[in-house]
Amino acid sequence: MTNMKILVDADACPGKDIIENIAQENNIQVRMYCDLNHILNSDYSVVEYVDSGFQSVDMALINKTESGDIVVSQDYGVAAMALGKNAYAISPKGYIYSNDNIDKLLFERHISSKVRRSGGRTSNAKKRTKQDDCRLEKNLLKLIACH
Repeated sequence: MTNMKILVDADACPGKDIIENIAQENNIQVRMYCDLNHILNSDYSVVEYVDSGFQSVDMALINKTESGDIVVSQDYGVAAMALGKNAYAISPKGYIYSNDNIDKLLFERHISSKVRRSGGRTSNAKKRTKQDDCRLEKNLLKLIACH
């Protein structure tokens, strides 16, 4: 088995500092993926820039994901593909995606998309809280321990 890596969909990922601190404490490589429209600076992570385009970051990240890696993304589709590669997946708010919950999340995303396309409204994402930071830290450590 390869060494675990943490791959981050970093275009819009709060909690990067938490991810890097935990990774550094556990000697785990971090790769942050973002498109050319973003600028990321890190003293620890490898920053991978990809062309801007529809799902270019998602595809680059998934193409580099291996079994046992941890993928950090708020995108349910990316999480589903990571799970399909026997990797772990977690949201920037610390929610762990699993084979038990991903189908429900994808279905809810589909329904919300249909509502918006037909002119309806869906709720906005909630602001990040201290509890989100704590959850991310706790559950990221939990996933590392599972390895």
